[in-house]
Amino acid sequence: MNSLSLSGKNWVLKKFNEEDIIFLKENFSLDEMTSKLLSIRQIKKDEINSFLNPSIKNFLPNPDNLIDMKKSSKRTVEAIIKKEKIGIFGDYDVDGATSTALLGNYFSELNIDYEIYIPDRKKEGYGPSIKSFQELIDKKVKIIFTVDCGTLSFEAINFAKEKNIDVIVLDHHQSEVNLPKAFSIVNPNRLDDKSNLQYLCAAGVSFMFLVSLNRKLRNEDWFNQEDVKEPNLINYLDLVSLGTVCDVVPLIGLNRAIVKQGLKIIKLKKNLGLKTLWDVCKIESNPSIYHLGYLLGPRINAGGRVGKCSHGANLLLNKDPKYSFKLASELNQYNMERQMLEKDLLKKILNETKDFSNDPVLIMSGKNWHEGVIGIVAARLKDKFNKPVILISIDGNIGKASARSIVGFDIGSVIISATQENILIKGGGHKMAGGFSVKIENINIFKNFIFKKFKGVNGNLKNEKPLLLDSIIAPSAVNLEFYNKVELLSPFGSGNPEPKFIIENVKTINGKIVGEKHVKSILKGEDGSTIKSIAFNATENDLGSYLLKKNNKSFNIAGKLSLNEWKGQSNVEFIIDDISVNKTFKNMVPSSIG
Repeated sequence: MNSLSLSGKNWVLKKFNEEDIIFLKENFSLDEMTSKLLSIRQIKKDEINSFLNPSIKNFLPNPDNLIDMKKSSKRTVEAIIKKEKIGIFGDYDVDGATSTALLGNYFSELNIDYEIYIPDRKKEGYGPSIKSFQELIDKKVKIIFTVDCGTLSFEAINFAKEKNIDVIVLDHHQSEVNLPKAFSIVNPNRLDDKSNLQYLCAAGVSFMFLVSLNRKLRNEDWFNQEDVKEPNLINYLDLVSLGTVCDVVPLIGLNRAIVKQGLKIIKLKKNLGLKTLWDVCKIESNPSIYHLGYLLGPRINAGGRVGKCSHGANLLLNKDPKYSFKLASELNQYNMERQMLEKDLLKKILNETKDFSNDPVLIMSGKNWHEGVIGIVAARLKDKFNKPVILISIDGNIGKASARSIVGFDIGSVIISATQENILIKGGGHKMAGGFSVKIENINIFKNFIFKKFKGVNGNLKNEKPLLLDSIIAPSAVNLEFYNKVELLSPFGSGNPEPKFIIENVKTINGKIVGEKHVKSILKGEDGSTIKSIAFNATENDLGSYLLKKNNKSFNIAGKLSLNEWKGQSNVEFIIDDISVNKTFKNMVPSSIG
C-alpha cells in the first residue's frame, strides 16, 4: 500500500494493450488517449463503433425475447380494448417512481383509466401486500402491474388471483425457482429467462414492455380505429435514463444507448415534473449523469425516505404546472431533511465501527434508526471501508435492514438464501443492494451465515483499497479539447467507470472552502500551466487540510475531469480524489487489475 497517499489508497494504473492502441488509431482514426481508454475497457474491435455511438436502434432487441413479455402485452391489449381500469403498484425509490410514471404516462396518452399505489416505506415496507391490492381492487381495477417489485410477492399475488385479478410483474430483482401465481412475470433475472438483459433496471424492463405493447397495438390497428395518436416512446427515455442511472445498474449494451439518448430528451424538458424539478435545483448546464444521480434522483427518492412515498411518481406523472411546482418544492425540502438525518446517523454509526473493523462484512444494528436513510448510510460506509455493509433498524422484536455490496459479492442472492433457510422473515434484492426483515434473535445467526458466504465467494479478496487509474496526463491536458476526447466514451457509470488520471508535481497557488465542505484550489503544474480543481467533502479529511495548507511542496493528484458550465462559459476542472506526496509514477507498471 502506498503510505504516502492521504486517503490510504494504493494507486494502481490499469493495464492496456499497445497492439490494441495501434490498431484503433490506424483503423478508427482515434487519438492515442481515446485508443488507450478503449483498450483498458477491453471493448471488442467489432463493437467500437456501437460503443462510441450508442443508439437505441442498434441496441434494442426484440422485447418478446424476455420470457412472458408476449403474454403480458397481449393481456394488456385486451384490457385496453375492454377499457378495463388498470392498477400500477410501484416501489418507492427512483426506479419504482420512473417505472410507475412510464406506464402511467403511456396509458394517459391512450386515454386509459389507471390508479397508482406507492407503499409507505415505514408502515408497509417493500413490495405489495394484501391490503394494498385490496385498495386497488376497491377502486375497480381489473388488472394490476407491479413495477420494480413483485417477483417474490407470493401472498399478495396469490390473493389477487383468488379475486380474479390478473397481476403482471415488471421487475429486475433476483428470483427464486418458485414464483408467485401471477398472470405473467417479466424479469430478466428470472432463472429461466434467456434474454441476456439481466443488467436492465425496472424502468428498462418497463420500457421494453411498452415497446412490445405499442407494437402489438399498432399491429392490431388500434390507434387508427380509436383515433388515438401513437405515443413516441423515444420521448420516454428521460424517465428510463433517470431510473437506470439512479439504480446504479451497469451502463453497458442497451443501457448505454438509453442513457445517451435519455440525456438529450431531458434537455428538451418534455416531462413537466422533471422540468420543474430541474428548475427548482437551479441547474443551468446541459444534463449529465451527475445531475441525474446526485441532484434529481435524491430529490425524487426523498419523499419515500421521509414519509411522502408517492410524491416522486406523482411529480413525474403530473401535467399541472402549479401542482408540479408544489411537489418539486416539497421534494427539495424533504431532501434537505434527508441530508440532516443521514449526516446524524452516519456520525453515530462511525463512532461505533471500530468494534467491527475486522469483520469481513460490516453488519450493525440500532434501535429505531431511520429506515429511510439506512440504505444511503450503508452505501457511504461501503465506499469508506470497501466491504459489504448491512444496517439493521430495530423496532420492537423486528429488525428492518438495508444492504449494500461490493463487486463480486451478490448480496441479493445471499439474502434470498437466508430467507429460504428461515433465518430472515422476508427479503430480496439484486447483486449490489438488498433489504430484509429479521427477528432480533436471528441477527447473530444471520451474521454467521453471511460471513461464511462471503468467505466462500471472496476468500482471496484483499481488503486494501486500490484507487484504479487510467493514465498519467500533463497539467496542460486539463482543457476542453482533452475533456471532449474523454467524453467520447460516455455515458459513465457502473460497468463503464469514468476515466481517472494522475497529474504529477503540482503546487497549490491558493485554496478556499466553498459550500461548507468542499475545497476549491488553483494548482500550478511543472509546465507552468494552472489547473482549477475541487475536492468534494474535503474539509472533513486530510485532503482538505493539505490543499488549504500554506506550503511550497510539490505533490501528485489523482482524479477526473469535470466540465463546469456557467452562463454560457465552459471551463474544465479537475476533481481531486486523492493526493500523493513525493512519489513519481512514470515507471509504474500497470496492474493486472483491468
